Amino acid sequence: MRDVLTIGTRASKLALVQTHMIRDALLAAHPGLTVAVEHITTRGDIILDRPLNAIGDKGLFVVEIEEAMRTGRVDLAVHSAKDLPSTLPPDMTLAACPRRADPRDALVAQPGLKLTTLPPGARVGTSSLRRMCQLRALRPDLVLVDLRGNVDTRLRKLREGQYDAIVLAAAGLKRLGLEDVITELLEPDVLIPAVGQGVIGVEARAGDDEVLRLLAPLDDQAARAAITAERAFLARIGGGCQVPVGALAHLEGDELLLHAMIGARDGRMVRGMQSGAASDPAGLGMALAEELLEAGGQALLAG
Repeated sequence: MRDVLTIGTRASKLALVQTHMIRDALLAAHPGLTVAVEHITTRGDIILDRPLNAIGDKGLFVVEIEEAMRTGRVDLAVHSAKDLPSTLPPDMTLAACPRRADPRDALVAQPGLKLTTLPPGARVGTSSLRRMCQLRALRPDLVLVDLRGNVDTRLRKLREGQYDAIVLAAAGLKRLGLEDVITELLEPDVLIPAVGQGVIGVEARAGDDEVLRLLAPLDDQAARAAITAERAFLARIGGGCQVPVGALAHLEGDELLLHAMIGARDGRMVRGMQSGAASDPAGLGMALAEELLEAGGQALLAG
C-alpha cells in the first residue's frame, strides 16, 4: 500500500466539504491510511463572467483534475457528479458513488415566498439551462438571469437585491449547513434535477487497482444504479451544459424508476418515465432517451 493517498479537488467551500467527507470515509474504512488533499483550479473556476453554456461542456470543472491524476500529482478526484461529462476518458473511471443526498432543487427567496407566489417579473438567478427551461414552462412571467459563482457568492448577490430568488441544489446547501436558507424544496414533478445531482462522484485512474480497491467500500448500490441510468440517458441525448436535460432515477425493490426531460431554452419540453430491472440501469437510460427523442426531443435539440 502506498504511504499517502492524495485527493484532487476544487478549492470551493462545497468541494472541500465533499472531499473531507470522502477522506473521512476512506479513513474509517482503512485505519492507518494517510489521506492528503490537493487543491486544483479548473477552467470553470476561472471564467466567471460568462454563462456556463457559453464556455464549454461539463469538463469545465474536471479536465485539470484528470490531468493531475495522469501525471501522478493526485490519486483520485472528488466531484459533484452532476459536473461530470456523461462519458469519461478511457483512462478514467467512476470508482465510487457514495449514498445519494437530497437530489432536489431548492428555491431561496424572501421568507414565505414559493415558486407559485413569486410576483410577476421577479428576477430569478440560475446558471442552469435545465432549470431555466422548466421555470419558463411553469412561470413564463419570471425574469430568468444568469448566476455564477460559489454558493456564498450567490447567496450574497441575493441578499444585495440583485435577484428576488435563486435556485440551487438542495444537497449542496445541506452539506454546507445552510438548510435554513431554503424557502422551498422543488419536487421532481416540478423541476426534474440534473443528472447525478446529490451524488458525490469519486474518479480514479482506470488501471489503478490499489486505489480502486480502497474506494470500493465507499460505493453505494442504489446511488450507482441510479446515476448509471441517468448518465446513460444523458450520453444518448448527447447533452451537457448547452442542452436543457434532466434525469432522476431511484430504486424501488429490484426495479429502477427513471424520470427525465429534454427541453429547449424557451420552455418547450418533453418529459417521460420508464421503469426497468435494476440490473440493467444503462439499458433503462438509453430506452427512455430513445422514447423522448422520438416524442419530440430530437426536434427540440435540433432547434
